[in-house]
Amino acid sequence: MIEFKNLHKRFGKLTVLDGLDLSIKEGGIFAILGPNGSGKTTLIKCLLGMVIPQKGTITYNNKSVLRKWDYRNDLNYLPQIANFPPNLTVIELIQMVKNLRPKESNEQVLIDLFGLNDSLQKKLGNLSGGTKQKVNIVLTFMFDSHLIILDEPTNGLDPIALIHLKELIQKEKAKGKTILITTHIMSFVDEVADEIVFLLDGKIYFKGSIDALKKQTENDNLEHAIANLISKQYA
Repeated sequence: MIEFKNLHKRFGKLTVLDGLDLSIKEGGIFAILGPNGSGKTTLIKCLLGMVIPQKGTITYNNKSVLRKWDYRNDLNYLPQIANFPPNLTVIELIQMVKNLRPKESNEQVLIDLFGLNDSLQKKLGNLSGGTKQKVNIVLTFMFDSHLIILDEPTNGLDPIALIHLKELIQKEKAKGKTILITTHIMSFVDEVADEIVFLLDGKIYFKGSIDALKKQTENDNLEHAIANLISKQYA
């Protein structure tokens, strides 16, 4: 389980997280949603240890993660923007990550799945955005960890790669893993998420199933249901 309690974070005079409380149970796919500036990226970065809150606690499996790093061995993270060294080849990058993280890996299965065999000897700086995202996905899923965090995972993917990503996420869920996703693609959320968490101005305005949100807003379209939440808060 992941638990955030009374989380506060400011950048200068800007309050990004405002006393946020959130519990995420173990196992399942959870979409963290909200408009730009809502606090969702900061929330994820607090969990990753990349941002330190001014106040509040964060626990993973009942242990505090603040200013600690060992819990990250049980965590896989796909960043929104993959800043790869441009002069490395794909296979050199994969090997470097394997050397830094000495765990059993299944990169070849993923390389085959996303059709990357012909790109292994190419330099990362010469790859298209879509191919870089496939490499990003391989690096994320090639290690077996219980917590997976995906920040805008569909960026640049072609339809076939998107299908493979959805299948991959569902396979990881079937193993009992916890998967957190941030995305602006509501059709993707509608297909894969078990629950959604909607943030606005650093606070949670909805947490529950997609069906519950649609029922609450009386709208069968998820995108319109989210828009309804936003409009009600600013009415």
